[in-house]
Amino acid sequence: MVYMKKINNQIKLIASIFLVVCVAACSKSFLDKPPIGTLATNVVASEAGVQGLLIGAYSLVDGEGASGDGFASGASNWIFGGVTGDDAYKGSDPTDVGDAAPMETWGTSLTPTNGAVPQKWKLNYAGIQRCNDVINTAKATTTISADKATKIVAQARFLRAYFHMDLKKIFGNIVYADEKVNPTNLEVSNTVDAWPGIMADLDAAIAGLPDTWSEVGRANVWAAKAMKAKALMFQNKLADAYPILKDVIANGKTSGGAKYALNVNYFSNFNPAQKNSAESVFAAQTSVQDGSSVDWGGDPNGNYGDILNFPYTGGPGACCGFYNPSQDLADAFKTDANGLPLLNSYYTGDHVSAQYGTKYVGNLDPRIDWTMGRPGIPYLDWGLHPGADWIRNPTNDGLFSPLKNVYANSQKGAFTDVGSSYWGPTELVANNVNIIRFADVILWAAECAADAGDLAAATTYVNQIRTRAKNSAYVQKTADGKPADYNAATASFAAGVDADSYKIGTYATFADKATAVAAVRMERRLELAMEGHRFFDLVRYGIAATTINTWIAREVNRPLKKGAVFQAGKHEYMPIPQGELDNLNANGKVRLKQNPGY
Repeated sequence: MVYMKKINNQIKLIASIFLVVCVAACSKSFLDKPPIGTLATNVVASEAGVQGLLIGAYSLVDGEGASGDGFASGASNWIFGGVTGDDAYKGSDPTDVGDAAPMETWGTSLTPTNGAVPQKWKLNYAGIQRCNDVINTAKATTTISADKATKIVAQARFLRAYFHMDLKKIFGNIVYADEKVNPTNLEVSNTVDAWPGIMADLDAAIAGLPDTWSEVGRANVWAAKAMKAKALMFQNKLADAYPILKDVIANGKTSGGAKYALNVNYFSNFNPAQKNSAESVFAAQTSVQDGSSVDWGGDPNGNYGDILNFPYTGGPGACCGFYNPSQDLADAFKTDANGLPLLNSYYTGDHVSAQYGTKYVGNLDPRIDWTMGRPGIPYLDWGLHPGADWIRNPTNDGLFSPLKNVYANSQKGAFTDVGSSYWGPTELVANNVNIIRFADVILWAAECAADAGDLAAATTYVNQIRTRAKNSAYVQKTADGKPADYNAATASFAAGVDADSYKIGTYATFADKATAVAAVRMERRLELAMEGHRFFDLVRYGIAATTINTWIAREVNRPLKKGAVFQAGKHEYMPIPQGELDNLNANGKVRLKQNPGY
């Protein structure tokens, strides 16, 4: 079952009666009376009603479908986890969606009145309120079995933890809003740590969720355990996370019952024809051609959050040239004579597919060409990537295009939407957005092992990821330099010659903890590049300011980077949106406090 925003007329009716009073959207006048146009809990207090409310909560996992959502609220976190770090440029022209530019330049241009910042806040609190509606309604109904009610509430608490965690990563100091929070009970504050509430939700989810579901999009107990481990990683409680991760690795399975495993081919994780695979721990479910809107500003079920992130004037989609992989990321894929990463020197010397200076001609990790489109390399079955011709503003945006969110030419019409609404339908894709995949779990375990000084285990975990990359399909050309045939069913190319000088090897046992930590961090960057994790990893490692400012200093040819500066102790988190401060503090009681430095 795919959790769509609009499934049929019954769900449309249920969706119309959600009690979607977002905590962050309240104002003093609104607090004085109940919301207009909502129905009492007992009106939907039936199994069908509660399930409908739960589907509504699932529907926001993709980051779209609530008032105030937009390009910055998508599940991929391409703005808040990608552009904010060293993996990508904003893309397009600097003034196009100008509210995203401060996430690349930092400095004083990122303010609490930025128009992009509230999108995540509002979307996630809308999701939290939908979860709370599920919990309150399930408690009120007497026509549903105790077992079903337990499973429904466990899913709602899992999702509530997910929405809170997403907020916590981005804003730091957030309000934890459980089912007791409503317009008449707003005794909340963002000065109270949200982690205990999140952890309690995850423990309740683990206790109440089953191993499997007939609808594979639902979260199961193993997704909840993985999410708990992730929460512990973000609290720097690696010793607590490690046994959970080892349990998930040894025993975990998908909601469909498949034992967790790495896909044979790396790009299968980003292929709409192979979604919900054995590597998928939890994902935002998508669909197309299902009757949902394809209008600009509508509410479609395709991956609307990445609708801007396609090549400009060529290839898949029809617009818009955002989220271009950085030169620094491309250079990170360099490998030495043994096929190992250049951990401390990848950014020196010649550059991969150089826009400036001499082009690098050495070895590369083959995952580079499953991560980004770059000049002269096959871009799935769209032909050779033409470089600057697909880039809207090469001076600022480089020569690379995003790849993990797109679709093959042979998949157009089957895994994309159809319609005549501007350029939107060709950029609505039935490609799930990975929230947690099994490779992520393995690399968390590697990080925990390195932290514990278990160098052999850390090496083994990292080598699992590198071995899959080594044995996975490589991007291929024909002998005369044309793209080999791409098989979209298997995310692989027909036999040919390697499109570049690919070489990837495995590590001997790490010599010391420092080497292990550096190798794990690099492996996370390479494996999970352009998936919205990079910035959050830099923050939890405690190296965001050093890494980003060092990168900015190397970006001397990018006009948008001139004057850019990341301020430690401030820019690790987004500002609390000014409108939310004004609304929740309107009656003179301070419920929200601005983050330091803003």
